Amino acid sequence: MRRIGVRIRPLEHIMTRNPFFPKFTDLPSDLAVFPLAGAVVMPGVQLPLNIFEPRYLNMVGDALASDHLIGMVQPTSETMAEETPEIHRVGCAGRITSYSETSDGRIVLVLTGVCRFQVRAEIEGRKGYRRASVDWERFAADYHSETQKIPDRSGFLSSLRSYCTLRGVEIPWEDLEKMSDSELINLLCAHLPLSPEDKQALIETLSTLERAALMRGLLDMASASSMRVAEHRH
Repeated sequence: MRRIGVRIRPLEHIMTRNPFFPKFTDLPSDLAVFPLAGAVVMPGVQLPLNIFEPRYLNMVGDALASDHLIGMVQPTSETMAEETPEIHRVGCAGRITSYSETSDGRIVLVLTGVCRFQVRAEIEGRKGYRRASVDWERFAADYHSETQKIPDRSGFLSSLRSYCTLRGVEIPWEDLEKMSDSELINLLCAHLPLSPEDKQALIETLSTLERAALMRGLLDMASASSMRVAEHRH
């Protein structure tokens, strides 16, 4: 069995909203967008990034000089290899909550998810990076704590354990079990080694309950596929 070697540290990747985060009504209508397949941020979840391309160094510099916000979006699978790929219409904005400059000209930063958005249209880029006109209203619930509970959390965790065992994903289970349902699901959306297409489907799913149900189905299908592959090898 091939070990992917993914390790998730929940307590390092979850951050509560702080006073520096914008109010929902203050979110901008235009946003710098960073197309990157498989790199997903969700509300409250931290995403480390290593920035080295000049256009994205420009993007980070401009973000730091203004509202610290960057919109993470995924390219569509059909155009992923292109220099300027088409992007999905739903992404999530993250706020730069820490960064450091390296001696070789890179910026290592952490984005913390703020709110998902709908891309209205791409607008004129700036200094080589892309920008979009965005709408936040569909995802206003990202600014509110959800009180609904996953109906069968133990069953969900059982599916997650099977997936992690088969895929070689390391999770500190005691920490994970202390997390709220929304924190848990958002963290897994961002950091499990799911396909870009699966991550996109999860990003676009509105509520935590719906996202949990979709994720459990994806985990079970991935586990079943891994077991079939293992059986064919013997």
